[in-house]
Amino acid sequence: MNAKLNIVLTLALVGCALSVVNARYQARHLLIELERLQQHARQLDIDWSQLQLDQSTLGKNERIEQIARTSLNMAPLTPARTQYLTEGAK
Repeated sequence: MNAKLNIVLTLALVGCALSVVNARYQARHLLIELERLQQHARQLDIDWSQLQLDQSTLGKNERIEQIARTSLNMAPLTPARTQYLTEGAK
């Protein structure tokens, strides 16, 4: 009877030990995944900041006017170049 109890307790102890090993492995695996995702989130924050900076730089009126003048050969509208259309005029 005592030998059977020792075998049962030994099996229970081995089962608990394997459970602890499995839990530690999963915890380590999840920690590695968490660190990877946090690094990815930091990189996305950096990219977002860069995109906001690019948007503010590229959307400035001075830059748009310069491109319109140089690349598209556009000029500001003046009263001398303005044509008014009236309804029914031919």
